[in-house]
Amino acid sequence: MSGAAPPDPPPVLLPGLAHVELRDPLFISDLHLNVGAPETLKRFLRFCAEDAVAHAELVILGDLFEYWIGDDTLDDEGDAVSRGVASALRGLVAHGVRVYVMHGNRDLLLGAGFLRATGAQLLADPAVADIGGRELLLAHGDAWCTQDVEYMRFRASVRQEATQRQFLAGSRATRLAFMGAARLQSEAGKRAKAMEIMDVTPSVVDEALRASGLRLLIHGHTHRPALHRFALDGAPAERWVLPDWDFDAQPPRGGAIVVKAGRLTRVRLDS
Repeated sequence: MSGAAPPDPPPVLLPGLAHVELRDPLFISDLHLNVGAPETLKRFLRFCAEDAVAHAELVILGDLFEYWIGDDTLDDEGDAVSRGVASALRGLVAHGVRVYVMHGNRDLLLGAGFLRATGAQLLADPAVADIGGRELLLAHGDAWCTQDVEYMRFRASVRQEATQRQFLAGSRATRLAFMGAARLQSEAGKRAKAMEIMDVTPSVVDEALRASGLRLLIHGHTHRPALHRFALDGAPAERWVLPDWDFDAQPPRGGAIVVKAGRLTRVRLDS
């Protein structure tokens, strides 16, 4: 007689793809989907149905959700956000679009259950993408915010296996309460810090590019969309920063990066 299936490993132990070949990707990050942002959720669902479906791949570089307390969220029939997003992603996969997702700092507990429910594949952070023979580095970006010492200490803690197991073993109510308190503390901390402290450290980005042997990078996290051109060891390099989404704000904002004629191109999304 076979026993019960073993529990899923904590997300930190899930193997992520370190290298992926892409044909016609659409890159997004930092949507921070949650029940308090209904217009942003609606725009994402429309984005899946009208925009992403026209591409070969959708690549989500972290913080798809404002928070994720565990994959059992998908079992809650009243959770329209997680279930709606999972359904939209599953629909894309059924249509033939490959969906890749990377852990962000807000949804680092996306686990095997989420991957099964959506058909998405997990990307390592960082990962290397090959697009038509041209390689580039993909990352969420928070690992490079090394000037924010307090955050880096917190980041190291929540990515420990023991920490994740302990959190996921708690009741849903306990996890929700903890996440709510953590979000309030995070927002208060941001107001007390200089913006430069919460941005990536250029020298650390340089080291990441050197280690990968690449000179092209896409990341999110900072909510500072831009194209940075610079020289690295005498060679030209580019750092593309994805925008965050907020279609509940005035004016609404959101965007993506696509590849056109072999070149990265920023796309602003309408409301």
